[in-house]
Amino acid sequence: MKFRNVSALVALAALATFTAATFAANDKKSQKSIEQAVAGDWRSSDAKSRDVYRHPIDALAFWGLEPGMTVLELQPGGGWWTEILAPYAKATKGEFYVTAADIADPGLSEGARKGRADFEAKYANAETYGKLNLVNWGANAAPLPANKFDFVLAARVFHGWANQGRVDLNLANIFNSIKPGGVLAVEQHRGNPGQDPAVKDGYVTEQAVIDAATKAGFKLDGKSEINANSKDTKDHPFGVWTLPPTRQSSANGKPVDPAFDRAKYDAIGESDRMTLRFVKPKK
Repeated sequence: MKFRNVSALVALAALATFTAATFAANDKKSQKSIEQAVAGDWRSSDAKSRDVYRHPIDALAFWGLEPGMTVLELQPGGGWWTEILAPYAKATKGEFYVTAADIADPGLSEGARKGRADFEAKYANAETYGKLNLVNWGANAAPLPANKFDFVLAARVFHGWANQGRVDLNLANIFNSIKPGGVLAVEQHRGNPGQDPAVKDGYVTEQAVIDAATKAGFKLDGKSEINANSKDTKDHPFGVWTLPPTRQSSANGKPVDPAFDRAKYDAIGESDRMTLRFVKPKK
């Protein structure tokens, strides 16, 4: 194809240069905002001590977190990721959502209600965390809003879903909630290939996660080994919970055997983890 208008060629070249420069500037802004959120003084020293195992800056950059995104964190636990994602969303003028116990469920236990209230209170400081939007989550909860989220983080949740028989149901719900082109970010304890899925030790094979996400309609868009740990033999007496940070050292609350070698498991560090990026096709 020949361009007869030289000015058109110049305009196209200028546009390409401008676009490349814009993308580079956005990448730098996102990286800086992630670094600032990870370095925040609101994070405890215990939380920051785990960065060496969970690599939040590298992980979020790999997953493609960008300024202004509408973010959903699934089953946040104690809020290790919340303390990074909520301030990031606030600083970049995005929105942050997090799943919580389904208060619309009349059968919800008082303990679960209290847990939700405690979590909400923990992150109530809007100056640090912005607006914390809680979304009901549970077996009887209404579906997540459709085509709402740009970025959904599923951190160490697949083993629980597998035990509940809800992997396919939850992924279908999440797929519907993500905008076309949006990201499903996965961090998960990684089992050895061929592991029996009936073994409830906290580990799930990478292939099982990929197969389930693909079945739901997602496309695998990348793998990273930033959270790999070759020292994790995955044959621990109390499953993945033997390792830090849980450090389980006895069964069912029984006294710890004096011969139990706690140092052996602490030396391993946190689990070997897969780090996967999936996208919802744009059609």
